[in-house]
Amino acid sequence: MLELIIALVFFLFPLAYSPGPGNMFFAANGARFGFKPTVPANIGYHIATWIVTFAIGIGFAEVAKNYPNFFLYVSYAGIFYVLYLAWLFFKAGSIDKEIASRKINFWDGVILLVLNPKAYVIISAMFSQFLAFNSSIALITLITTIFTLNNLLAFCLWAYIGDRLLYRFRNAKNARILNIFFGALLFGVAIWMLSKLN
Repeated sequence: MLELIIALVFFLFPLAYSPGPGNMFFAANGARFGFKPTVPANIGYHIATWIVTFAIGIGFAEVAKNYPNFFLYVSYAGIFYVLYLAWLFFKAGSIDKEIASRKINFWDGVILLVLNPKAYVIISAMFSQFLAFNSSIALITLITTIFTLNNLLAFCLWAYIGDRLLYRFRNAKNARILNIFFGALLFGVAIWMLSKLN
């Protein structure tokens, strides 16, 4: 169980802490309004995250029981998706700053999660690798909670230091270093995922 938790944290780290739509949204709002006004939206986003993630986990558990080959195919799809993300990081340049027009609220966070297709892909890829054939409610709850708390911590961090981080990494050279770092992490995760299927 400890090995699974450690592997899950390593899997989630580059996805949660790298510059993406969700954390850039909170970073931009943190830069404009400060950390405190981002808290309601952060709470809304992560309540929605837990509910959606748990629901997807239950669905994966049922599919894994009835169609074990499908689970294997999705595992390979998850590996290719992580490699694709690594490739995007390797070729990415600087980060564009997003500015919100008003202070965000609880429902902005909920809507941001519900309408974010990338979140569904990441959640599905995560369950395809870490749910395996143990489909207990306890394991689904554990994975869901770790995923949600990891995202919450990442978004709080981006909101808190958003303006300074965005300013620093808008420089193309610094952004390149950051993207290569996260790309290398994702590539390593994909290799680890592949080794678990053999």
